[in-house]
Amino acid sequence: MDPYKIIKYPLSTEKAVREMEAENCLILVVDKSANKSSIKWAAQKIFGVKVVNVRTLTTMKGVKKAFVKLSEETPAADITAKLGIV
Repeated sequence: MDPYKIIKYPLSTEKAVREMEAENCLILVVDKSANKSSIKWAAQKIFGVKVVNVRTLTTMKGVKKAFVKLSEETPAADITAKLGIV
């Protein structure tokens, strides 16, 4: 499966920026049918980082978010700077 169909876009809200700085974590909006292992695989392919943990959350509006925790050697701030979010 195409990794760009699994990960739709990163979130750039205040909570996402706080999570990025405090926990070295990216918050991504993902496809509803994606599971944790496919999200981990897609994040590693797209961003070229090592993923430690993935947590998912489906909101009341039906949007599925993935909290992707990155390893210590790759700061999440570098990834968001490359994407132009922060």
